Amino acid sequence: MIVKHAKDVARQWVIEEASKVPGFYGAFYHGSMNWLPDDAILPATSDVDVMVVFADPAPPDKLGKFIYQDVILEVSYLSSDQLQSPDLILGDYRMAGSFRIPSIILDPSGQLTRLQAAVSKDYAKRQWVCKRCEHARNNVLKNLQSLNESEPFHDQVTAWLFATGVTTHVLLVAGLKNPTVRRRYMAAQELLAEYGHLDFYETLLEMLGCAQMSRVRVEHHLAVLTDVFDVAKAVVKTPFFFASDISDIARPIAIDGSRELIERGYHREAIFWMVATYSRCQKVLYHDAPVEMRDKFSPGYRQLLGDLGITSFADLRQRNEQGKGFLSRVWEVAEAIMAANPGIED
Repeated sequence: MIVKHAKDVARQWVIEEASKVPGFYGAFYHGSMNWLPDDAILPATSDVDVMVVFADPAPPDKLGKFIYQDVILEVSYLSSDQLQSPDLILGDYRMAGSFRIPSIILDPSGQLTRLQAAVSKDYAKRQWVCKRCEHARNNVLKNLQSLNESEPFHDQVTAWLFATGVTTHVLLVAGLKNPTVRRRYMAAQELLAEYGHLDFYETLLEMLGCAQMSRVRVEHHLAVLTDVFDVAKAVVKTPFFFASDISDIARPIAIDGSRELIERGYHREAIFWMVATYSRCQKVLYHDAPVEMRDKFSPGYRQLLGDLGITSFADLRQRNEQGKGFLSRVWEVAEAIMAANPGIED
């Protein structure tokens, strides 16, 4: 399926379903879809992200992933209060990329279209690129600070993981690249090679703990993860923000997407999303599975983390401290990329 067709399907869903919900304000394509040409083939391991905007300052909970006319849609809700001005969007590294090109699906008031035009005009201005890099850097610090010993271990791991993984976003934003989620390390490698900083890439992987991990070992962990995933998707009941990521619908993305990276030679790059998925599976089992089932699948999770050098909260705390120091090096590379980037306008 080509991207244009997938977009058309998403647009039809918005018109037929979302637009009829009281308080509907508008909708736009979000995420990686906005970085692909319309005639590109949409990978089977990808979904179409749609942001539905409501006038209500407290919109409904995220709808998540579902299939509509053979396309996997991932729908999130947003309050119009979060889109009040171009400056607000221009400084948000996760949102600005969705407004850099025409991306509006439906816009009854015309306000989203006006915002998109204003953001597009200033998107590549140096002050805003720097502001978005600072936003990504602050997101790293926020995740570092959220580590809490009283939380379940899988939630502790998630806080550390996303603090570590968002360092790639600081760099990608500096390069005017898509701060993608699952393929973030592969995208960072390409960016660093483009700007002559490829030597820094191994350091990024070292911070994640997988620089020396072999393909055979990663394949082993994926096989175990696959078993856990299939059990977790069958028992999940307790709602949480990413619950739809542990489902039959999400399996091509969570499991097959990781396998695809490994088969392409990016086994180390697959680790980030594998740990994220494994942690979400553990969360499901923690809330919805009997104790014997949790005990059965805990060792595989611990083995994967052990291979990354993490066996306890103390290890996570130590890695977080290293992350705080490492962030200054990330920022130096980001500044060098910004200085050399011909696409950034003064």
